[in-house]
Amino acid sequence: MSEPRKHWAGVGEAGTLLGMKSLLLAYRLFGRTGFRIFLLPVMAYFYLTRTESRRASKAYLRRMLGQLPPEQHTGLTPFRHFWCFGEILLDKLLVWMGHIRHEDVVFATPDAFAEIDRSRSGGIIIVSHLGNTEVCSALAHQLPDIAVTMLVHTRHAEKFNRLMKQANATAAINLMQVTDMSPATAMLLSERVAAGEYIVIAGDRTPVHGGGRTSKVNFLGDEAEFPQGAFILASLLRCPVYLMFCLKESSRYHLYLERFSDQLSWPRKKRNEGLQQAAQDYADRLAEYCRRTPLQWFNFFPFWLADQDENPSPESECSRSNKHS
Repeated sequence: MSEPRKHWAGVGEAGTLLGMKSLLLAYRLFGRTGFRIFLLPVMAYFYLTRTESRRASKAYLRRMLGQLPPEQHTGLTPFRHFWCFGEILLDKLLVWMGHIRHEDVVFATPDAFAEIDRSRSGGIIIVSHLGNTEVCSALAHQLPDIAVTMLVHTRHAEKFNRLMKQANATAAINLMQVTDMSPATAMLLSERVAAGEYIVIAGDRTPVHGGGRTSKVNFLGDEAEFPQGAFILASLLRCPVYLMFCLKESSRYHLYLERFSDQLSWPRKKRNEGLQQAAQDYADRLAEYCRRTPLQWFNFFPFWLADQDENPSPESECSRSNKHS
């Protein structure tokens, strides 16, 4: 029996903390070599039992193969995709433990980082589930006077935050759990940006509770839904918007920062058109970085609309049957 299709927020969250604690213990006891030995059966188990995640990986890699020249197709397999996720999971923990050294991180766009350090104007930094988002804490270490709040769309953020604080009590990143963007939350974030703080938000996952705040855009050659939340927030706060990508290349993390917009603002009649264009522009930049490191984008659920139609949930099948009965 195939797994019912779920929203990304309900996939695998419950077991994440226990798995991370186990992997962290393996690393502490046996180092990275021992960690990899422990990781093999763990990833094999998840690969064999997570049917939907495996199917989603195949769907993503199938699209990536169409984006890359034949000489880059070698090794683009779902199991290697899972394995890369496990490796980067350890690196996420090492970041919070303070074990990622300055020489392990390459600030690939120094002018953009210097601009942030110089302006201190606050703003929004849009990240993704490509590479290792936690390495954005390197931004706080590189620029110690810059405050960063990372918005996390999961109810487990408090537990995750507590685990990270246990790993490193001096972690410079503040995690803030946000399921819905309420007026009170927007006001709090506005105050933080006004004080020169940077709000980090993922731009490649749809809202937890659904709704219409998404745009259908072309991503890697096919139609997918991208959230408008980051762009709506930016238009409300009227602040600079940056994109940041962190890719593991040649055993080092390369941090790329791009200025996306000085300020997102549209006339009321053109607001939807503006949000649509912003989402498409972001999807295009994400696709470009995915082509650089194709095994480092981690969204193990039906992402493209065509895949969701091919794998309908029991509820949608039931409603479709009732509609035709």
